[in-house]
Amino acid sequence: MSEQNPETIYDVVIIGGGPAGSTAGIYTARANLSTLILDKGLTTGALGITSKIANFPGIPGEIAGADLLRTIRQQAESFGVKYVNDKTIGADLSSDPKLVFGNFGVYSARAVVIATGSLGRSNLIKGEAELLGRGVSYCAVCDAAFFKQAVVAVAGKSDEAVEEALYLSRFASKVYLFCPAPELLAPAELVREMRANPKIELLTSATLREIYGKDRVEGVRYVQRGSETEQDLPLNGVFVYLQGGVPITDFLQGQLETSPSGCLMVDREFQTQTPGVFAIGDVLCQHIKQAVIAASDGAIAGIAVEKYLRGRSDMGVDWK
Repeated sequence: MSEQNPETIYDVVIIGGGPAGSTAGIYTARANLSTLILDKGLTTGALGITSKIANFPGIPGEIAGADLLRTIRQQAESFGVKYVNDKTIGADLSSDPKLVFGNFGVYSARAVVIATGSLGRSNLIKGEAELLGRGVSYCAVCDAAFFKQAVVAVAGKSDEAVEEALYLSRFASKVYLFCPAPELLAPAELVREMRANPKIELLTSATLREIYGKDRVEGVRYVQRGSETEQDLPLNGVFVYLQGGVPITDFLQGQLETSPSGCLMVDREFQTQTPGVFAIGDVLCQHIKQAVIAASDGAIAGIAVEKYLRGRSDMGVDWK
């Protein structure tokens, strides 16, 4: 491995900026550990897509999940946490320092916390797997240049999907955004930017049934809510940003132990079998899926990271 500038090596990189990851960041940053959080967007996780939260301690009344998450992130940033909008596509957890690979760069850290949640997909669109790499992609930044002046589709409802549609519009002649819900779950300013883009056409309540083509993507078949009539749309590429219900661990490529259902395995301090690598939140599948419980995981893991990095025998209580 080539020599690295020490200034580029963080004490901890946290993958996922939901309540678990952001709370872990609050604790590590308050412990004077340089902390970077990699996150795909405000509405790509379970809390961000929740319309109403009424049981989070300290928040009276109802609040939108994205607004609550924004508040938690602002608190983390006030302690020095740095957020980077990037998608993690790989990692080397055995190297020193540990390496996390994103679409936009490689991030080095002495410790890594995995807080990627459980919105991974298990059910693929018909034809998706067969045409992966031949017009089907999960990364606009990686593949947009291959679709200059082409017609493409984006499937998803989060801010990640909207941002990728905007990015693709720099290259493609036309971008169809298939939103499976009645409306997008993305920040209003981002939606306004998307709607003002003449190259992007939004199709709401639209579900892709099939991606077809012989050697490459040739088109899609979809239905819109309230109708079972399939519609056919010829195009050249499909970028998929849909959400499911399984732990997101594909970027680890088998480096960490998982349960039969795909959940990461940890000890009582949320450390995996690899020293310096921790996992928290819904990616563990071991508790009720509540934001406050995920935040609790983050607090414990944040304290445990400080213990690990500073060679303590016991976890500290707090830092001033």
